[in-house]
Amino acid sequence: MSTHTQIIYQIVFSTKNREITLEPKSKELYRYISGILKNKQCHLYQIGGTGNHIHIITHLHPAISLAGLVKDIKLASSIHIKTNDIFQNFKGWQSGYGAFTYHSNEKEKLINYVENQENHHRTKSFTEEYIDLLNEHRIIFEKKYLF
Repeated sequence: MSTHTQIIYQIVFSTKNREITLEPKSKELYRYISGILKNKQCHLYQIGGTGNHIHIITHLHPAISLAGLVKDIKLASSIHIKTNDIFQNFKGWQSGYGAFTYHSNEKEKLINYVENQENHHRTKSFTEEYIDLLNEHRIIFEKKYLF
């Protein structure tokens, strides 16, 4: 029997110290991350973010671990950014990440949410957004570890 999965992940991580060092619609960075996902046979639905964080909506290939994928994305994209001098003030990614699962019928809503990050963040900071995600998914956390 074959392996079948239908798990949509929203992966979220920020720049080191949440510094605004990215361009909100960095097509080069997003294209590069898309290539990593494609090489790992993961399906990318949407990628986007602002100057200090990104969101990735994806389906993972069953043989790929979430932690390994995020590690590979962060490591390879950091090297790519620094080697090609894409963002001059980029110092790296934060050490952790958030990953949240969704039912397949929420896919369009998630895609729209990530497409509209710039508008969304006119009224809400990344920290507020991240705390909302943790609460929505009933993840227990201590605020002192978020900063």
